[in-house]
Amino acid sequence: MSFQIDVQQHLLYEDEHILVLYKPAGLMVEPDRNGHPNLLHQVRRYLKSIASTGETVYAQHLHRIDRPVSGIVLFARRREVLHTLSNQFAERTVKKYYQALTLHAPAQRAGVLEHWHRKEKKKAVIEDVEAPGLERIRLDYAVKPHGDNRFLWDITLHTGKYHQIRAQLAHVGCPIIGDSLYGSTVAFETDAIALHAGGLGFIHPVTGEALLIERSHPF
Repeated sequence: MSFQIDVQQHLLYEDEHILVLYKPAGLMVEPDRNGHPNLLHQVRRYLKSIASTGETVYAQHLHRIDRPVSGIVLFARRREVLHTLSNQFAERTVKKYYQALTLHAPAQRAGVLEHWHRKEKKKAVIEDVEAPGLERIRLDYAVKPHGDNRFLWDITLHTGKYHQIRAQLAHVGCPIIGDSLYGSTVAFETDAIALHAGGLGFIHPVTGEALLIERSHPF
């Protein structure tokens, strides 16, 4: 499903320097070669619609979440703050919190998942031991029952590699509901999997204020 959103209705934080939005599952963050609707173009159109005559409009996302994943996305509204924010991501000082639904729970209901990762075409490959070409990945988690025969994961992501959460949970026998790429046999919603980027913590690039933006999961 490709669609347009009312950007103003999806804003979680806005000032003259940054925007934080909720991206629904099924919408891409950035353009692709097929010209599908995407969040970046829609944010830029929104800013043009509220800009004064002759005002320069700028918007650039700092990170991405997968198309079938819902959650929080941070945008810079000024070129001069992009570098500061990019450094926070590069230095891994940004806090990233996710939630996921699975049919199964791990043997330990809370702990750390550490593996080795590589991207192979359009899929992540996870290994238990180090080998050439692999990168170490890590997340912390806590799992509790959710509804009938479901388990809700609260995840703190320490490394942000391609499909990391999806691949790691599948690797331990707990594929995310709806994620057929990684072994789920249960449908979730159209163009969506049960993974949600529900929290983003960072330092405001101008004021220096510590911000934690949150949006509850849609499960």
